[in-house]
Amino acid sequence: MASSTTEGASSKELLEAQSHLWLHIFSFINSLSLKTAIELGIADAVHSHGKPITLTELATKLSIPPIRIPNFQRFMTLLAHNGFFTVTSTGNGDAYEITTNSIPLIKEKGACITPFIELMLDEPLMLPWQSLSSWFRTEEPSTAFEKAHGSYLWEATGTMPGFGKLVREGLGSDSGSITKVLIEDCGDQFRGVKTLVEVAGGTGTIALAIADAFPDVKCIVFDLPHMIEALEKSDKLEYVGGDMFERIPPADLLILKWVLHGWNDEQCVEILKNCKEAIPTKEKGGKAIIIDKVMDTSDGVHTKQTETHLHFDMHMMVHSTGKQRTEAGWKTLFDAAGFKEYTILPALTGLRSIIEIYH
Repeated sequence: MASSTTEGASSKELLEAQSHLWLHIFSFINSLSLKTAIELGIADAVHSHGKPITLTELATKLSIPPIRIPNFQRFMTLLAHNGFFTVTSTGNGDAYEITTNSIPLIKEKGACITPFIELMLDEPLMLPWQSLSSWFRTEEPSTAFEKAHGSYLWEATGTMPGFGKLVREGLGSDSGSITKVLIEDCGDQFRGVKTLVEVAGGTGTIALAIADAFPDVKCIVFDLPHMIEALEKSDKLEYVGGDMFERIPPADLLILKWVLHGWNDEQCVEILKNCKEAIPTKEKGGKAIIIDKVMDTSDGVHTKQTETHLHFDMHMMVHSTGKQRTEAGWKTLFDAAGFKEYTILPALTGLRSIIEIYH
């Protein structure tokens, strides 16, 4: 039997529904157009020009042949519509300028996150979505990534050529803006700290920045042995290979940036218990800092931020056993691991939070 909603829909409403579906069908175009813009180096070319750049000038800079310019103009129209460039009319045609949204795409800027975008849109992470429906109908393997590639994500960083490097660089680039906030707005967190471990630290971007800002702090990067082996090392850091499910090197302060959202609740409790073993009590100056999302969809209002949270939750489901968590979800993990206190710092707003935990 058809629902009353189906029976009562007018022709106009059905056309609006079709438009809604089309928007979702073609939304991949925005993602892959962004990937193309990065590969072409459009933001860098516009920025380095130093003033509004015409389409012809931009095409020349990017070595785009004249036959492609009409197509390139259509492409730039989409990028401008999506807020990456502004367009002004000049005597020589349309001219383009950088917007705030495109600053993270400029390589010479400290907050450049193009490696992260390239990672998210690379074939190894896109392919599992093609097998998601069949994965839903099975009990094994645990993730769609494993179904597509035959190994879980972090195992693949050591076995798939080039993928490990892409992961290290992608996650490392994402740490830049976070590190700036951590040091400039939360510098008090490092007072009295003698040793620090960046857990599952990848390239060690955060640890290196802290070592530069606080040279008295001994900073250690801890990750899987094959990740540590592949790193370009700094003499300012110590590097330790190991498994955080077995043991975490002892320190006054642990930093876990985008670690726990990649694991299920049971695995997170196991990691957190090892964190608890690695640090002193609060009274003796011990703590862990978790940089991750704290979801809040309780108000039911559909915003871009809510949509981004939901997309990230799906991303974690497809590629790992993890998920995004509400504050209540985080508290459940902390309690189960034996931590007695947590604080969500106001330094980050929106997509991520800084959480301090103590025992």
